[in-house]
Amino acid sequence: MVKYQRKNLYSQWKKSKDYYYYMFDEDEESSCSYAFPLIYAYTKKRAKPKFFYLALLSLLSCCLILPPLFLFFNSNFSLLHSSDKEGRGSGTGVDGLLCSAVPNGTICCDRSSMRTDICVMRGDVRTLCLSSIVLYNTVGLNADAPGLSDGHDDQGEVIQHEKIRPYTRKWETSVMGTIDELDLIVRRESSVHQRCDVQHDVPAVVFSTGGYTGNLYHEFNDGILPLYITSQHFNKKVVFVMLEYHNWWITKYGDIISELSDFPAVDFSGDKRIHCFPEAIVGLRIHDELTVDSSLMEGNKTITDFHDLLDRAYWPRISSLIQDEELEAESRLAMSPSAVNPIETKTEKRGLDRPKLVIVSRNGSRAITNEDSLVKMAEALGFLVEVLRPERTTELAKIYRVLNSSDVMIGVHGAAMTHFLFMKPGSVFIQVIPLGTEWAAETYYGEPAGKFGLRYIGYKILPNESSLYNDYDKNDPILNDPSSVNHKGWEFTKKIYLDRQTVRLT
Repeated sequence: MVKYQRKNLYSQWKKSKDYYYYMFDEDEESSCSYAFPLIYAYTKKRAKPKFFYLALLSLLSCCLILPPLFLFFNSNFSLLHSSDKEGRGSGTGVDGLLCSAVPNGTICCDRSSMRTDICVMRGDVRTLCLSSIVLYNTVGLNADAPGLSDGHDDQGEVIQHEKIRPYTRKWETSVMGTIDELDLIVRRESSVHQRCDVQHDVPAVVFSTGGYTGNLYHEFNDGILPLYITSQHFNKKVVFVMLEYHNWWITKYGDIISELSDFPAVDFSGDKRIHCFPEAIVGLRIHDELTVDSSLMEGNKTITDFHDLLDRAYWPRISSLIQDEELEAESRLAMSPSAVNPIETKTEKRGLDRPKLVIVSRNGSRAITNEDSLVKMAEALGFLVEVLRPERTTELAKIYRVLNSSDVMIGVHGAAMTHFLFMKPGSVFIQVIPLGTEWAAETYYGEPAGKFGLRYIGYKILPNESSLYNDYDKNDPILNDPSSVNHKGWEFTKKIYLDRQTVRLT
């Protein structure tokens, strides 16, 4: 929900983007793909919503049941977004980034991004006390180098001093004020040294899991994806040093972390030992909302490569779950050998004539109040329907298993839509957009879904499909001009559109 509060700030550096509608690829060859723009154009005309749902689900049913291969004809095709990488070269690559080449004994800080600062320290790097990382320099720096200081103490003259808050919301001063600030110091080497308690022969990546951590969107957008972008080129030969360390975060994302690093993470504040590294990257690089810019990645890695990492991270656990279910089924069958219909496990192979549709369910605000009707409609059209109700404690591998085996995901705008990253590229993602949430829905989920390779449809509900329709006059701007209400400020958006609205699809 905090995303709405930042729309004006975000727009200052995102002016050139159009988050609402993009041109269609007229060369798309399948009959299924030809039909998508018709549905899209239909949504803009705002005709009878019930017909929209019937037409939409019939279209998907046609695509998935009759010619299922059409759906995957071109995994890069998107309703919302035509890839902005088309026609571009490989770009500058990681070597073209600031601080991509740093001499020993120095700190280089890249503060050019509006999203994040990142500093690189190379040489004899040591973590000291609760808020500083020290680099010992045996040669010294040029007197004109930035950040120099004439201070000194018995541990060596301070010849460079930088400060950084290693979190990827630099442009939001309110949340950045909650992030621990680190002092990065270069000292001229002296006879007095803090000894190394733990000597590492691989680099460190230092970042914070504070800020908006606890919200799934921010955990991936501000943390996991930037961590992948910053560290994947080390091929797991890297140590993660975490500020605002949370055991639950390690438990929740341990499968992913183990695919990025061969070493246990270090709690910067809780671990009082002095850790020594040959190099430290402090802060994380971030490209855009829930995506990876291949032109800025070593080896031109893409968001698809990140999805492959998720596959590697979660499938060992999923395989274990499948094995447990099969053993349980065999055990129950053995206890009831005369049973006509043995217990089916989720691993049973689905027929090609039964495409799977997953509804990501919400409770309370922005819930679909007639969800049961939606389930029945989809089943009547030939879908195998599963209703997913993720909780904070739900194991991510279980959610990944459900969505990675789906053909279509439907859900109402909210942080849970981040789970589109768990789907297979080429699948269909339908986001139901309540009143007053269109900008955030398209910016944070619609456009990234297109870049990811999903066939995205954003269904902006009609006023009479919102619970607010019964609370306000039919000509009230709350129903007919949500943008004007949002311009009044975050408090209005949250109170009216986020906390008090439910959806009834007709």
